[in-house]
Amino acid sequence: MTERLAPERNLALDLVRTTEAAAMAAARWMGRGDKIGADQAAVDAMREVLRSVTMDGLVIIGEGEKDEAPMLYNGESIGNGEPPKTDIAVDPVDGTTLTAQGQAGAIAVIAVAERGSMYDPGPMVYMDKIAVGPSGAGIVDIRLPVDRNLTALAKAKRVSIQDLTVVVLDRPRHDGLVAEIRETGARIKLIRDGDVASAIATAWQGAGVDILMGIGGTPEGVIAAAALKCMGGDLQGRLWARDDADRAAAEEQGYDLDKILTLDDLVSTDNCFFAATGITSGDLLRGVRYTEDGISTQSLVMRGRSGTVRVIDAHHKPSKLREMGALHYSRRAE
Repeated sequence: MTERLAPERNLALDLVRTTEAAAMAAARWMGRGDKIGADQAAVDAMREVLRSVTMDGLVIIGEGEKDEAPMLYNGESIGNGEPPKTDIAVDPVDGTTLTAQGQAGAIAVIAVAERGSMYDPGPMVYMDKIAVGPSGAGIVDIRLPVDRNLTALAKAKRVSIQDLTVVVLDRPRHDGLVAEIRETGARIKLIRDGDVASAIATAWQGAGVDILMGIGGTPEGVIAAAALKCMGGDLQGRLWARDDADRAAAEEQGYDLDKILTLDDLVSTDNCFFAATGITSGDLLRGVRYTEDGISTQSLVMRGRSGTVRVIDAHHKPSKLREMGALHYSRRAE
């Protein structure tokens, strides 16, 4: 029989164990003011579980280069080494500052797609993005002025512009964007961190978010693109250079700063999978909770090919996890 190299089974059901592990580990650091400690705990826990997942994974979006990140670095091989061959985009804590300060909306995320299908941003850390749910797919265009995009989205949703909620990272670089949005009368939700969760929220009924706009992380854009691919939403991006050094690096490696990156550019296949688990409660997911009976988590699990999105509420027994050697899940921050 011909060996299938592309992932066929629902890998997301395996991957959710990795985000649950990362979320439970990071949640022990909630409010402790140590975002590095929270991130490292999540990385350690996620990597431990990833070793058992049946795939030959290559990290395209990770924690940095090998010399900068001891685990889950760009270019690292993960999984148990058996087929299928996959690309991996991972953020053990999307919202490290949110976690460290005990604020809402931090999640642990991972996305997987068949090998060669994920966009590698190389040296380009930032991207101008626009993300919408299914009702806005094919409607908005990052090249259009803010008022035209919001007018078109409101029409597609059959609401007034004043009913729309626009998510924007709270950064000085967005002062002009915020002014333009306010001029239209739309509502604005400024966030400190966590634009993966906010991008996904545009496609999640009940999250109260209609569109995400502005400059955020390019790696986060690729991860969010995988989720929106599964959910029928849309994301467009354009690489953004912070300074002349960024521009020079982009030119040297052949990146076009004027190119509009579509959802298919960022993740070129629908054979993709996504999992996210809440660390601190937010619009998208409930955070990790500790009770006398154990630990509860809430996760989203998605598959692009089928368009299936699952919400998984799980209860974990720390004593059982310790018996299995999974101490990261239940150990307190020291």
